[in-house]
Amino acid sequence: MKKLLLILLAVFSLSASSQIVVTHFNAEWNDPNKVAYIGKLTGCDIVYVDIAKSPKIQEKHEIIIVPTVVIFKDGEEVKRFQADISFSMKATRKEMQEVIDELLMSDF
Repeated sequence: MKKLLLILLAVFSLSASSQIVVTHFNAEWNDPNKVAYIGKLTGCDIVYVDIAKSPKIQEKHEIIIVPTVVIFKDGEEVKRFQADISFSMKATRKEMQEVIDELLMSDF
């Protein structure tokens, strides 16, 4: 049943009218702590932002710690995951994917 739901979700995500974008904010100096699984998220577009090279984007989105992952739907922030004090992301791939899946299902 779960496989069927995932297949249906993938098919519907191709025709969904809304756009989900996952933005991974980090900095080159913090590359060892990047969110390695970010590219494995499905049903969304992935954008990488180096805050050292894009300080205006950092300021606009109020990024105070890296890495930070922000999930947007139709340009509006829906959920934010931030690193802990050691600059390490504790949120799991599963947690992020669940948010994306809920957003995809909310269109139907």
